[in-house]
Amino acid sequence: MNRLATREPANGRRGGPRAAGRPGFTWSIPAVAFFAFFALLPLAVAVYLSFTAYNGIRLVPPRFIGLDNWSRLVTDDALHRSIGVTFILIILAVATQVPVSMLIGVWAAGPQRIRAIVAALYFIPLLMSTAAVAVLWASLVDPNFGIPSLLTGVLGPNNVFSNLLGKPASAIGLIVFIYLWGASPLHTLIYQGGARAIPEVLYQAAAVDGAGPVRQFFSITLPQLKNTIVTSTILMVVGTFTTFDLILILTRGGPSAATSNLPYFMYDRGLNALDFGYGSVIAVVLIVLAAIVSGVMVRATRYDEMQGTQEGI
Repeated sequence: MNRLATREPANGRRGGPRAAGRPGFTWSIPAVAFFAFFALLPLAVAVYLSFTAYNGIRLVPPRFIGLDNWSRLVTDDALHRSIGVTFILIILAVATQVPVSMLIGVWAAGPQRIRAIVAALYFIPLLMSTAAVAVLWASLVDPNFGIPSLLTGVLGPNNVFSNLLGKPASAIGLIVFIYLWGASPLHTLIYQGGARAIPEVLYQAAAVDGAGPVRQFFSITLPQLKNTIVTSTILMVVGTFTTFDLILILTRGGPSAATSNLPYFMYDRGLNALDFGYGSVIAVVLIVLAAIVSGVMVRATRYDEMQGTQEGI
């Protein structure tokens, strides 16, 4: 009996200590099946259509044309411009959302009396869909009956706010602002949770040493939020990569394609122009670029090797 007991493996191969409480592969089958059906299968269809000429009509099946669609990537200036717009939106979104979300999230984690009221009002955009947000702001900035019409009598008919969506620079700025208004509450919640996880003893020790609020923020809060900053930034980049409905409702890629990012350009070529083959090429390019940018961020920030920032406390 003792000999049989000692022969039981201790390395976790048959329910040893290492395998205790760890679910097997069977538990992941529903998630794997869901991912394969809703992600891998559509991607495979898009790759197949990228080598065909197809206008979406059932009676006319896709016609294989080889690399003709892919060769258009090199000479398509509209595609190159949409890639540039996509990265401009990403850079501006990160540059605005990170400081705003961080500062408000750290403040919301404090003991202020009005914190709950202000936080509730600030988080209202989080309850609205992107389409609802786009319709709301499209009405607010409409030059005929929105806020610009009210400013005409004060600032004149051709003031800077008269037609925000009619100028490339102001249209880009408005999209970035609306995205900041609608998406920053989510990242504020992330920073609020990260700030609340910082041990209070660190701030007490810093106060004893004479450190003020600003010094405490840069010496304690900011380093302790390192992992939170990386996680939030990756979510911002991936979310901005897929921004579509906001641009569709507000500008439809205008003026002069100044706000046509990759998702909208894919929609315009695939559905509006009924060129599903080239639209599928743009979809694959979008996925590849998003994967490359995400992978570079993960490697550059060592996100896959992150450990708790409170070790040794």
